[in-house]
Amino acid sequence: MTGLPFTFIPPEPAMTESSKAEETIVLGGGCFWCTEAVFDKVRGVLDVESGYCNGEIVNPSYEQVCTGRTGHAEVVKVVFDPAQIGLREILEIFFVVHDPTTPDRQGNDVGTQYRSGIYYLDEAQKRVAEEVIAEMAADRQFSTPIVTEVKPLANYSTAEPYHQDYFLNNPNQGYCAFVVGPKVEKFRKTFAARVKT
Repeated sequence: MTGLPFTFIPPEPAMTESSKAEETIVLGGGCFWCTEAVFDKVRGVLDVESGYCNGEIVNPSYEQVCTGRTGHAEVVKVVFDPAQIGLREILEIFFVVHDPTTPDRQGNDVGTQYRSGIYYLDEAQKRVAEEVIAEMAADRQFSTPIVTEVKPLANYSTAEPYHQDYFLNNPNQGYCAFVVGPKVEKFRKTFAARVKT
C-alpha cells in the first residue's frame, strides 16, 4: 500500500443511437454512382463516399474491381446523424432505390461487384439490418426472395477521386441521365419528407 488516494472513475455512459454525433454504415446497391447520388440528397446524411469493400486485395483500382475477380463490391460509405435519421430509415431508402432480389446484378450492370449488401460496423447494425430484411420478406414486399448479403465490413477503400460526386459533376452523361437520375427521382417522390432542402 503506497498511501496514494484511490480515485474512482465512473465508466462512461453507454452511447445510445440518439446520443452519437454520427454513425456510419456501408451499403452496396449496384453501381455506386446511383447509391451515392440518392444518399447525397437525404436529410440527416452528413457525408457519402464511393468505395470498395469485402474483397481479397488491398486498395484495388476501379479497373481491377470491374473484372469481377477481386471479390469487392461497389459501395457507398454513408455517414449520418442518428438524431435526424435512424439506421432503419436509411435502410428503408436503400431498399426502395435498388433491386435487392437480383444476385450480382442491378439492371444492365452485371457482376459480383454489383451485388446487394449491407456491411455493418457493429452487432447493433447487423441486428437492425436483419430485422428490416425479415420484415420485408414477411410483408412480401418483393415478388422474389431478397438476396442482400449482411456481413461485417472488411477491406474498405475509397474509390478514385473522379467517382466521388459523379452524378453531381456529370448530370448529363448518358448513364447519369438514364439510370442515376430516375433513381434520384424515385427517392424524391417516395421519401419527399426526407429530401434535403
